[in-house]
Amino acid sequence: MKWLLFACKNVLRNRRRSLMALIITAVGTAAALVGGGFAQFTYDALREVSARETGHVVVAARDFFDGDEDVPMRNGLAGAAALAERLRAQPGVRAVLPRVQFSGLISNGDKSTVFIGSGVAPEIDFRVRGMQTGFIAGEPFGAGADVPEIAIGKELAKIMKARVGSSLTLLATTTEGNLNAVDVIVRGIISVGVPDIDKRLVLADVAAVQKLLLTDKVSTLSVYLKETGDTDATAARLAAAFPQLERRTWLDLAVFYKSVRALYDRIFGMLGAIMLVIVLFAMSNTLGMAVAERTREIGTLRAIGTQPGEIVRNFMLEGVAIGGAGALTGMALAGAVTVLLVFAGIQMPPPPGRSSGYPLLINFSASLYLFTGLAVAGVSTLAAYLASAKAARKPITEALAHV
Repeated sequence: MKWLLFACKNVLRNRRRSLMALIITAVGTAAALVGGGFAQFTYDALREVSARETGHVVVAARDFFDGDEDVPMRNGLAGAAALAERLRAQPGVRAVLPRVQFSGLISNGDKSTVFIGSGVAPEIDFRVRGMQTGFIAGEPFGAGADVPEIAIGKELAKIMKARVGSSLTLLATTTEGNLNAVDVIVRGIISVGVPDIDKRLVLADVAAVQKLLLTDKVSTLSVYLKETGDTDATAARLAAAFPQLERRTWLDLAVFYKSVRALYDRIFGMLGAIMLVIVLFAMSNTLGMAVAERTREIGTLRAIGTQPGEIVRNFMLEGVAIGGAGALTGMALAGAVTVLLVFAGIQMPPPPGRSSGYPLLINFSASLYLFTGLAVAGVSTLAAYLASAKAARKPITEALAHV
């Protein structure tokens, strides 16, 4: 403890130089923490969006994910209602939702265009997805209406010149290879934030879609869990309980999430490395000057019997003192920025390929703060060692004669 006290006193011998090193270290630490916190916020947000869109675990018949279909629903899942009840009985399951994927033409009588649709269980599907499906106009449709109701993407609504209450026609290929059509009413206009999807998106009641396709099968059963962290354990449990079925987790299907994470890992990893290099140079400069000024002092200490290792240790403790103080200051700055952004309400611009932005927020992570603090202290200690090791081993006479 006394050696650390001596190191702190030595740091205060040149307050201006030590303060500059501390400020550089604090700014570097704060930048790394803010960048890492933003990356973690992005990961968490994309994880929840991806899981709400597909379900935490998606169950389907064999060959559904990797096979080709000559006609719709050839690889569909039969007996979905009974299977859904068995899945709901699994521990940790919040809901099991049937989905029917289909496509075809949508027409307003004067104009037709291609759509990509999904049959959903409207009673709970929109509630489970939450804000993932944002209604621009209208409201969620119900099931069992005399004339089937649908929700369409806002870009598709523009193409079809459709509004809430407009009548449209869906034309699709049935499981028998024939064409079938059904008149529908637009109940809602939605946006998922991706213009290319909004140009083609149609959501309809799963029963109405099955009637259109002439089938009682569904494409998939989406299993929603109470906790996203239980995904892998649940997938393994379902694999053992239902070996005849195919399973995919939300992560297997989240191509956008994996791409963004790989990109951000590289960007913010590089940012963190640059910050550590800046800290290393700043500490090396500060302690290098301190060593040069105190070379005769080092010679005096050597002359009275102090070992080179003890001298190096004292300089390393000085590095720890400056680096530790800078890291703590940087953590305080990053924490202040994290809290400030919660109340600032700053919006990020839409990312490429999307039409809606998102709030600028930063996640607090104790493990990130601990790792960054230790990294900064370690780099500071390394800089002190590099700056002092050579001077501590100089011959005593040469150190005493240093000018």
